[in-house]
Amino acid sequence: MRIAVGCDHNALEFKNAICDFLKGNNIDYRDFGVVTEDPIDYPDKAKEVAEAVARREFDRGILICGTGIGMAIAANKVRGIRAACCHDVYSAERAQKSNNAQIMTMGAFVIGIELAKMLVDAWLKSEFQAGRSAPKVEKIMQIEKEQFSN
Repeated sequence: MRIAVGCDHNALEFKNAICDFLKGNNIDYRDFGVVTEDPIDYPDKAKEVAEAVARREFDRGILICGTGIGMAIAANKVRGIRAACCHDVYSAERAQKSNNAQIMTMGAFVIGIELAKMLVDAWLKSEFQAGRSAPKVEKIMQIEKEQFSN
């Protein structure tokens, strides 16, 4: 599994800890930055990572900002992407098992690093279960198709 990781300036230290966690668990990843605390607009980083995941250069992506909410909203604007903001283990598992979310977002101002590592671990170990969720995910993708048909 190959993971794309990105953050805004508010989450640099947090992102670095997640990259260390991935490396320590022999998970292939690419750090899309940021690499300094110089302010950036999180939608730019969300777009960059989400487009790389949508092109299937990466299996999944992790995006981190202050709350995780803005990153999720921005990433979900990229065609084919389902991004979920996760701040507890159950949501991280369900994002994958029920929603087949390719991108997980987190808030550096909302949760601590140790919890974030647990969330990443749970999310990466979870697989889409299809079943009753498959038609719902298809409906989500149909809405996208209808709304962005150009």
